[in-house]
Amino acid sequence: MFLGHFAMGVGTKPFAPKLPVWVLLLAPQFMDLLFMPLVALGVEGYEPGPYGHDVLNALYTHSLVGAVVISLGAYAIGRYAWKTVRSGLILGGLCFSHWIIDLFVHHQDMPLLPGNLGGFPKLGLGLWDYEYVIFGLEVVMAVVGVGLYARWSMQARPSARWYIGPLIVTVLFGLMIMGDVPRLPPL
Repeated sequence: MFLGHFAMGVGTKPFAPKLPVWVLLLAPQFMDLLFMPLVALGVEGYEPGPYGHDVLNALYTHSLVGAVVISLGAYAIGRYAWKTVRSGLILGGLCFSHWIIDLFVHHQDMPLLPGNLGGFPKLGLGLWDYEYVIFGLEVVMAVVGVGLYARWSMQARPSARWYIGPLIVTVLFGLMIMGDVPRLPPL
């Protein structure tokens, strides 16, 4: 649901006109942005697989408590950098939306506590097993997100160049979609 996370961010632009689009695109990915260096350090793990079947060992960044802590950090960044509670809430909410979406699509690999402290059952409803449904949902989320952003851009910037930002995001999303197609299983 990589594209879906980005789509959540760009679709939020009408509700966060003061926040730059690049920040809104990155906010839902804060968990993964912290996950990657932890993979490089050997603290967490990642093995690529077919679409929706990557093997993740994200016991810290993708735990419920870890997601709350990272989201609070995103809130603090938004509150400090843009000097409004609203900006903090939007960034924190977008960050936590990552965990909510992952709860539905991940297999049972998301612990409640960091490092799976306590050995509680891991969470995940496993909708990645329905690859084409989830892929279609991601594409729909991308179309809706870009549509919301384009509509806002056209109204907020009534100039001849209102479409440049939405066009760049559309190209980026198109490249992500094309990158995922070869990873889908044969029909």
